[in-house]
Amino acid sequence: MYLIGCYVPESHLEKVKTALFEKGGGQLGNYDCCAWQTRGTGQFRPLAHSTPFSGETGKIHREDEYKLELICKNDIVGDIIETLIRVHPYETPAYHVIKMETVDIPTSTES
Repeated sequence: MYLIGCYVPESHLEKVKTALFEKGGGQLGNYDCCAWQTRGTGQFRPLAHSTPFSGETGKIHREDEYKLELICKNDIVGDIIETLIRVHPYETPAYHVIKMETVDIPTSTES
């Protein structure tokens, strides 16, 4: 399993989530469309030759964004990242991919 995290402007949050869920992201056991989202403020400065979604070249810009996190299976992580880049409105979306390990925890039936 992988944990995928990215930062999405509020205006495109549902579009990005829907696209990633359609590719199989956010599935865990008998559940789908699983995600964590936290609102915050991102900042960036578009450099020369950029084509920013918002902000002006050479000026620091702050944007209301959501940090979106969801899990995905090993065999679809490439498709998930490809989809994220394709549907995200930013020219260069910031994202991270973390490989997760599963741990078998013994359960006890004793009270």
